[in-house]
Order: sequence, then structure tokens, then C-alpha cells
Amino acid sequence: MRKLITLIILTIFFFSAFAQTDKEDIKKTINTLFDGMRKGDSTMLRSAFHKDMVLQSVANKKDGTTVLITEKGDDFVKQVGTPHKDVYDERITWGDMKIDGALASVWTPYKFYLGSQFSHCGVNFFQLMKTSQGWKIIYIVDTRRKDNCPE
Repeated sequence: MRKLITLIILTIFFFSAFAQTDKEDIKKTINTLFDGMRKGDSTMLRSAFHKDMVLQSVANKKDGTTVLITEKGDDFVKQVGTPHKDVYDERITWGDMKIDGALASVWTPYKFYLGSQFSHCGVNFFQLMKTSQGWKIIYIVDTRRKDNCPE
């Protein structure tokens, strides 16, 4: 009985340490995306993305309707990863993170600044996949608004 309890305790510690490493690696991947945006570095951006990454936004039109906007990953990298005058500074708050094997989801409220000027806010929802090269972003969907920013 004592051996069984010891085995259970060791297994719990092993898996919690393994999950913690995954969480830190996932955060590193997402931070690489935002560092690449700030630097206008397309190579850094691409390193965070899976080659088949999908990027979408849920946006409100001026008439009050809601639309889904889909952007190609390459177009996003070209726009954001090209050096630009003002720094694209997206500041996130780490929210809920779930991991199941090679799949992870992360919820991050954010505020976006163009240089020092506030532009908009919302929530990012990331889906990541663990690959032989590490965690890669496979899907991002976000919301965008100018007020009532999530904390």
C-alpha cells in the first residue's frame, strides 16, 4: 500500500512539473508573437506560427452588426512583420490556459497601442499545437473594441 501511495505522489509531481514546462513554453511562443510585432520582425513572427495558422477577428460594424473577418497568416506576417514607424504594442493579461496532450488553448485579454497611443482592446483566444519544433500557434480569434476593455 505504501508503495502505491508513493507511486501516485511521484506521478502527480511528474505530470504537474511536465504541465508547468508546457505552460511556460506556450507563454514563450505567444510572447514571441508579440515581441515580433513590436520589432516588426517577420522571422520572429513566423517562428511562433504553424504553417497552416488561421487568424480571425469578431468585429462590430458601424451599423451594429457583427462580422467574422478572416486574414491569411502570410498577410498578417507581411503587414505586422515589416518594419514600421510606430511600435505595434499589444499588452496582454494571461487568462485561462488549458492543455490536453498536444493541444492547448489560451485566453488573453489585451490592449493594443500604436506607439504610445491606445488603439483598441479585446480578447485573444489562441489555439496551439505541440510539434517537434515546440508549441506553435495554429489559430487565433480575437475581439476588438475601443471601450469597456477587459482586465
